[in-house]
Amino acid sequence: MTEKPFGIGLDVGSTTTKGVIIDSDGSILATHLQSTGASAASAVAHVLGNLLSTSEKTRDECRIIGTGYGRNIVDMAHKTVTEITCHSVGVNTLNPDIRLLIDVGGQDSKVIRIGSNGRPEDFELNDKCSAGTGRFLEVMARVLEVSMDELGPLGLKSNSPCSISSTCTVFAESEVIGRIGSGDSPADIAAGVHQSMASKIGSLSKRVGVATPIGVTGGVALNPAFRHYLSDILKAELWVPKIPQLTGALGAAIIALQDAEV
Repeated sequence: MTEKPFGIGLDVGSTTTKGVIIDSDGSILATHLQSTGASAASAVAHVLGNLLSTSEKTRDECRIIGTGYGRNIVDMAHKTVTEITCHSVGVNTLNPDIRLLIDVGGQDSKVIRIGSNGRPEDFELNDKCSAGTGRFLEVMARVLEVSMDELGPLGLKSNSPCSISSTCTVFAESEVIGRIGSGDSPADIAAGVHQSMASKIGSLSKRVGVATPIGVTGGVALNPAFRHYLSDILKAELWVPKIPQLTGALGAAIIALQDAEV
């Protein structure tokens, strides 16, 4: 056990930077998330400052682990750990039964098979340009002229989803524009977008080996249409933590206190 009594996990994603601080009992003292923006370093500094201020702790009292897409930017970290491990540890802490974790981020997605010890056994990542990321949904929401918050509920209004066959975001955008021009309803197009994305993630899951229970994290886990179609494709119920964006940062904070060799 580290001599420092508090653990901080900083998860630097391409879209959002997240932070969690815990005490030696594993209790969460503070959390913070914000847009990464144009400067990941500034986002990290702001998240860290917020955690310390809210929890009324000093940096010297804390062991810090950096994870995520931009983990090497966390220059104050005592160690950096891959997001695959941090997400596994974080989810295992919240729900030890989870055996397959699907994390959908802004620029990439990952499917992780988790062992009974809470560590990753196998994983798959999607291609950055493919229809399996938050960025894909952002592009489609813009084309349909709805907000990201509106896109999921819109997709659930359809009884006849359009077929969106392209697995590249650029080509799928053109396909959606063509659907609009053909007179397909926004709801049917939105449903087709979510179904296409869920199909891509489902294929990744099957390559890893579908095992239940299944957890879904990342900002896209909050999207009801994505959850609906993914659950249908995997033929399983999905568990989503209360704040699905924070599992990587939580896992990093736990590893910080354990000072595990990973």
